[in-house]
Amino acid sequence: MRDHYCRPISIASINPQTFPGVSLYTKTGGNYVLYKPHDRQFSDLDRMRLERNFVEFLYVRTGDMEEVTKFLENGLSETLGRRDLNVWTKGQILYQTTVNYVIDVFENPEEAAKLDRCRNLIRYLLEYICSAPNSLNAIHSVADHNYYIFVHSLQVAALSLLVHDEVYRLTPDELTDVGIGALLHDLGMIFISNKILEKQDALSDVEYYKIKRHAQHGYECLKEIGGFSEISLLAVRHHHERYDGEGYPSALKGEAIPRTAQVMAICDVYSALTADRIHRQAVSHARALQIMRSEMPGSFNPELFARFEAIITARKKTEDN
Repeated sequence: MRDHYCRPISIASINPQTFPGVSLYTKTGGNYVLYKPHDRQFSDLDRMRLERNFVEFLYVRTGDMEEVTKFLENGLSETLGRRDLNVWTKGQILYQTTVNYVIDVFENPEEAAKLDRCRNLIRYLLEYICSAPNSLNAIHSVADHNYYIFVHSLQVAALSLLVHDEVYRLTPDELTDVGIGALLHDLGMIFISNKILEKQDALSDVEYYKIKRHAQHGYECLKEIGGFSEISLLAVRHHHERYDGEGYPSALKGEAIPRTAQVMAICDVYSALTADRIHRQAVSHARALQIMRSEMPGSFNPELFARFEAIITARKKTEDN
């Protein structure tokens, strides 16, 4: 998971006039093929040619991503304010930039100490999610099966921000803390081997125990780094608790589970069900809610789940029209 030669970057993120001079690659049959060397500018003709061939992503060498990510983050305010870009394209760029941040933190957890970087991204996410009717739909545009955990982190953050904004009266700082916790909720997965994470067969009891430790490990990692609020830390630690007390790591029950963790538990399961994974294909929005309602009785705060279902269903109807 952490040793990819290249990282995907959406075509929408590449501004021909200002994009850094780095090499860009296509991916064919698992191999990376040079598309543009570092000393040739990516052009509007390149974009049109790629779009005609339904190419949504190019790839950038891991060693060049620091320069690319800095460029994208520094230009977000200007990008999101541009009138020549539609809402969908802005979402692609914002989500791609956020996924790049999550990858950076997973590859080097010390990056999480740069809290201003994370706060800025969460504020952009919150503004975009609450103002764009089809904002959640655009998340799928940055999905790549090799990057499930990173896109999943983004989707859980987006869903959690949306639900908190509509259900609770939180200050902007509280919402930011919610978003930070959601974006980094699976950080503990860095302590689990790829062999376990990518296993297609049933996990052994020992392997499942190691998976279950990720919530506590993520909490301890962020606690050690320092600077994170209790809202963020407890969300990371308790996002796998279940309302009936059958969750982990602390088997908390009912309202003993922090409110943000209750929301995140719902968003986490919904996101996991509606995304393609190595061992299971995605299910539809309706099927995911049905599974959560009928096959996971007692797992979620019933009132909160009803609110979540209403919010997400209404948003889906808007996006599908």
